[in-house]
Amino acid sequence: MAETKITKKDFFAAIRTMVEGVETVGNIPADKVLEFIDTQVAQIDAKAAKAKVRAGEKKAEGDALRAEVAAHITTEFQTADDITALVEGFEDITKAKVVARLTQLVNAGIVTKEQVKVGDRKVMAYKLADAESDAAEDAE
Repeated sequence: MAETKITKKDFFAAIRTMVEGVETVGNIPADKVLEFIDTQVAQIDAKAAKAKVRAGEKKAEGDALRAEVAAHITTEFQTADDITALVEGFEDITKAKVVARLTQLVNAGIVTKEQVKVGDRKVMAYKLADAESDAAEDAE
């Protein structure tokens, strides 16, 4: 049987139940303990809400970057370095961020990748996935 995770909020709720109905906890008045518990729970909720907003902003930024990367993919193979050089409008753009978005596009079937030789190095190159199918349809 899988054990459920007990959160801080669960612990505070349990402590609140124990404190309710008593006048003091040690030498601290019970109403002060309950006030402290309520403050802690409110802080946990606020932190979770901020994290959710931040995650949404990061996702939107990632989606915008993915769209920008996708806009620079052509029917010809390009290396991640080539694509990174084309991406504009993002302050802290790195090859790693571009490669992460390229991987997302490959997993979505929008882009294909293939290993190519550049100089004496082997690197991954990317191009639009449906370029072959479009070419085949145009030939018909």
